[in-house]
Amino acid sequence: VQLQASGGGLVQSGGSLNLSCAASGRTDSSYVMGWFRQAPGKGREFVASITRGGDNTDYVASVKGRFFASRDNAKNTVYLQMDSLKPEDTAVYYCAARIGIVMPPDPRQVDFWGQGTLVTVSS
Repeated sequence: VQLQASGGGLVQSGGSLNLSCAASGRTDSSYVMGWFRQAPGKGREFVASITRGGDNTDYVASVKGRFFASRDNAKNTVYLQMDSLKPEDTAVYYCAARIGIVMPPDPRQVDFWGQGTLVTVSS
């Protein structure tokens, strides 16, 4: 599976961005999709995940109520709507896929990674 993330950019604090991740290749398997982020000088952090059917989502506590994951399986695309952005959300955001129905927060358990898209939130 190949993942192509897009939608990052520069936004002011309180603003919004919508990230997209298009999957190609063997997309017939059951994957849970997710987003991780890596801020400068820090490790890669789990942000959100969504099951194949889109009926279950999970978020890190710091983004709950502000970020919303969704997916369109007909387009093999997942989205991350990010609202009320804060400077501490500044990071490179990576799309991730894992075979199965659960996305553990440990990035070492991710099966496929996208290339990352930079989100910068100014204060």
